[in-house]
Amino acid sequence: MIERQDIGQRMSKIVKHNGTAYLCGQVGAGDTVTEQTQDCLARVDALLKQAGSSREQILQAIIWVADMADFAEMNAVWDAWVPQGHAPARACGEAKLARPELKVEVIVTAAYE
Repeated sequence: MIERQDIGQRMSKIVKHNGTAYLCGQVGAGDTVTEQTQDCLARVDALLKQAGSSREQILQAIIWVADMADFAEMNAVWDAWVPQGHAPARACGEAKLARPELKVEVIVTAAYE
């Protein structure tokens, strides 16, 4: 059975199937990469909770940054956010994001109970 939460015309915020929760991409508010990453990850936390999951259950993360020059700044926030011993499989690449002011987007797949 597939369960969709917060369904919109274009996308659902969460899609759950067979013990796996797929979260829609999250961006954050703020002027800096640090601020946007912190806000973005707070939004991921909220969706994980809504899905019945947690940071410890993240299976995979895909991160897009608008400029790879911001990679280290984004990673500083990411590294402090990921629980020790629970780092997911991860990829990070540079991409033109949906709006020019956006600097980072995170897409998460997680297990849930």
